[in-house]
Amino acid sequence: MSYAQRRRFLWILFLIGIVLIAITANATTLAPLTFTQLAQQSTAIARLRCLGTKSFWQNGEIWTDTQFAVEQQEKGELPALVVVRTLGGTVGNLHSHVDEAPAFRIGEEAYLFLWNRQGEPYRVLGWSQGTFRVTRNAPSGQETVTQDSSAGALFDPQTRTFRRTGIRGLSVALFRER
Repeated sequence: MSYAQRRRFLWILFLIGIVLIAITANATTLAPLTFTQLAQQSTAIARLRCLGTKSFWQNGEIWTDTQFAVEQQEKGELPALVVVRTLGGTVGNLHSHVDEAPAFRIGEEAYLFLWNRQGEPYRVLGWSQGTFRVTRNAPSGQETVTQDSSAGALFDPQTRTFRRTGIRGLSVALFRER
């Protein structure tokens, strides 16, 4: 095989590789959900406390099941302990991070807008949009919530742009009224 033929062969392999990558690549774009849409579409809304997480492989992806204790229910019927499944996590030395997919730490509290199908674990509706972290001001004891999606930009299909939305530092009392 001549130099020119090898070069042409390598270019063809390279282009086939690029095409295969483009075909198999999966991207996720979240459309913004209003607070009202989150509340209406969720099957349950609750204040939960993280008890622990467990990551595992399933269908070629890493998933994490997080166990929560229900602190306060706002909508729907939940058992005292709830398992919420999210995409991403760590298995062995391999870490999978998925933008806008929430990850939880033991002991932290959050209001989650949940949905599920019969026989499956709960999922967070709208991923970061349905996750509201609870923080407590040490001196005053006042609790506030901040929506995970307020830290990132979400795609708005009407304006065809990315924009920052979400709730930041809202008191828990006002949040619950909404």
